Amino acid sequence: MRAFAQADRFVSEVVSGKLRPAYVFVGDEVFFRRRCREAILEHLVPPDLRDFSLFEFELGETDLAEVLDRARTPSLMAPFQVFFVRGVKTLFGRGSNEEKLAAIEEYCKDPNPNATIIFVADHISIPADIRRMDMQDKERYERIREAMGPYCAIVELARVDESEAVRWIGEYGVTRDIKIEPDAARELVDALGGDMMMVSNELEKLILYVGEKKRITLGDVETMVLAAKQRSLYELTDAISGKQRVRALEILDAILSTGDGEEAAIGHLYMLAKTFRQMLVIVERNVRDQRMLWAALWQGFRVPPFAADDIIKQARRYKSKRELTRAIRLVAKTDLALRSNPPSKRLVLEKLVLDLTAEPKPEVTWMQEELPV
Repeated sequence: MRAFAQADRFVSEVVSGKLRPAYVFVGDEVFFRRRCREAILEHLVPPDLRDFSLFEFELGETDLAEVLDRARTPSLMAPFQVFFVRGVKTLFGRGSNEEKLAAIEEYCKDPNPNATIIFVADHISIPADIRRMDMQDKERYERIREAMGPYCAIVELARVDESEAVRWIGEYGVTRDIKIEPDAARELVDALGGDMMMVSNELEKLILYVGEKKRITLGDVETMVLAAKQRSLYELTDAISGKQRVRALEILDAILSTGDGEEAAIGHLYMLAKTFRQMLVIVERNVRDQRMLWAALWQGFRVPPFAADDIIKQARRYKSKRELTRAIRLVAKTDLALRSNPPSKRLVLEKLVLDLTAEPKPEVTWMQEELPV
């Protein structure tokens, strides 16, 4: 599986103890970053020496020279040291940064053999299909590759194709002696937008839920994942469709204050977009009851039974398809904003709620337009 190959390569280097002096983790896929970090903790950082072995720095707060000096200095307490350095984008900001990049190159030519530096470039998003990569992200990636690639190992932490995610679920189930039905795996991936961090977290909950049954079915996913995620989601869309701004913000706060919080923002946004698309179909086909709903929404695009009446009621609050397409465009715009690594994902989502609960501007017909004199 292509998306897993780079993280697997890094983990194998950790296990073998053959690490490069420095790496650059490029990409915002949290699942793979956690996987690499867990390998480091397991094989290189003893729990009782963690305070002397593992260090975190933010280049916006700590000077690069200090980080490199710390890396050069052997530890008297720990056999190996790992330095995670975030804020890589500051190395490519305004002004000349050649001196900083030259300092990294100089360190890599004469490194501390008992240390490794991991630069985290999580301001770049790498999609599963590289051809769909945002032009700005592509330019940023090329700059990192050209400037740091010759002396730092580049590790891509890309998004996972849905088919790869489904395959991973099946393989992971085997390691846990759990049988996962193909439909259940596909629904889990589809419901969470292929976000591997959310998929892995929800899969662990499902394994605990099925217990001795040792089998995860589509019904289990609908009960434990869709219900858990979408009950609060439908409360949010109910407030949004009713233009209840304060209530919508309160529900959003509750969603972000539980579970994975802001880390799951992309997953929440995906489900919100899916709900608005379902509402658009409901309005287009003039759905009025559950029987019509099941006929209108196809397999994989259906709502859980508990939400059927709610989503029909919410959809009918919109006066036209134009209002719903506007909502979908706002969600798409927010998706781009979230993937640009904003200072606060919460603020981005709160702005979306404010925009969605605002009254749309009335349509202007040709008769209302001012005619030229």
